[in-house]
Amino acid sequence: MKKIIFSDKAPAAIGPYSQGVEVNGFLFLSGQLPVDPKTGMLTDGGIQEQTKQVFENIKNVLAVSGLTTAHIIKTTVFLANMSLFAEMNTVYASYFENDFPARSAFAVKELPKGALIEIECIASTL
Repeated sequence: MKKIIFSDKAPAAIGPYSQGVEVNGFLFLSGQLPVDPKTGMLTDGGIQEQTKQVFENIKNVLAVSGLTTAHIIKTTVFLANMSLFAEMNTVYASYFENDFPARSAFAVKELPKGALIEIECIASTL
C-alpha cells in the first residue's frame, strides 16, 4: 500500500505528481527545486544558495515521515551545467554527517523555472 507524502513547508507540486510516495519501507521524493515554499519563487543567489534551499525542501518532506537526511540512501542531482558541480558538492556534503548516500549527477539542458539544480532522492523508512 502506498502513502502519499505532503508538506506545506516544501513547494507544492507544479504538475501531476506528489512530493513523496512511501511504499514498502522506502520514501521516494520527487525532484525538489530551489523554490521558497512561502513565496513560490526561485531562491535568489547562485548554486550554493539554491542547493541549500533544495535541501531545506527535502528535509521538510522527509520530516512528514519522521525521517532526516541520514535516512537518504540514493540521490540524483540534476545541474544546469557541470561547472556548478564543485560548489554544489560542498553544500551537498554539509547535509550529511557520516555515511553518504549513493548518488548520480547529470547536467541537463534546462530545469523548471530556470533553476540551477534539482535533487530527487530515495530514503529508507526502516
